[in-house]
Amino acid sequence: MLLVGLTGGLGSGKSTVARMLAERGAVVVDADELARRALDPGSSGYEKVLRSFGDEVLAPGGTIDRDALASEVFSDPEKRRTLESITHPEVFRLLAGEVETLRDTDAIVVFDAPLIVETGFADACDVVVAIAIDPELQFARVRDRGMEETDARARLAAQVSPEERESRADEVLRNDGSLDELEARVDHLWASLQRREPTD
Repeated sequence: MLLVGLTGGLGSGKSTVARMLAERGAVVVDADELARRALDPGSSGYEKVLRSFGDEVLAPGGTIDRDALASEVFSDPEKRRTLESITHPEVFRLLAGEVETLRDTDAIVVFDAPLIVETGFADACDVVVAIAIDPELQFARVRDRGMEETDARARLAAQVSPEERESRADEVLRNDGSLDELEARVDHLWASLQRREPTD
């Protein structure tokens, strides 16, 4: 099995690249999906979030309102660190469960996660792939999603700089052009990943 950490800043096109890799045969594990599961009602993460942030982060049905929680933590670095101390261990525990069933195969497992460098998880990956994008284009894409400018800037500021992310990467994939150009770059990346020796 080859464990690939796919990372990039908000609006970099990371999810698009993950989808393209899945189409080529990768097993993609989405960190956002694991983060949702980590806060499911009844989970230890859910209880810890309620103890730390109170009932105001609950949606009417009793689930965690992720947008409300995000708005609160991205404007307060201390609260963000508190949330990360709850969710990151749970996400990595869930990832380990997903990966274990593939450990003795020749699968290429892509962990699609924005904070691979920030959490130190890069060291656990066989290959780290960083998506690179022009900052102005990145911000425009974030705004096109409907995110408020202050929220967008707060989230981007909470992530490592593109230079640091790319310095930790084994492969840097640019996403400044068309979808056809991106498809061609992903083809090249996929061929490179297939040539690498899987871990035991």
